[in-house]
Amino acid sequence: MQPQTEQDPASLALLSGWITRKDLAQALRVTVDTLGRWEARRVGPPCVRAGRMVLYRRRAVQDWLAAQEMPRAKVAGGRT
Repeated sequence: MQPQTEQDPASLALLSGWITRKDLAQALRVTVDTLGRWEARRVGPPCVRAGRMVLYRRRAVQDWLAAQEMPRAKVAGGRT
């Protein structure tokens, strides 16, 4: 899931911690348009724009996913 770049080692190293919007959409099983709406509403993972390319830092996506975690529901009688 690397951004499409020229295949020179410097480009690959520079973008190694980043994922494209298309690849993230596939990984999350949402559409590219959904990620765009999330960006506009500021509810999705943080991203950066480099020209026409939208990139997501892998660690920021992992942090965002962790923040979406829901607490376990309590079972009747006070047990979890």
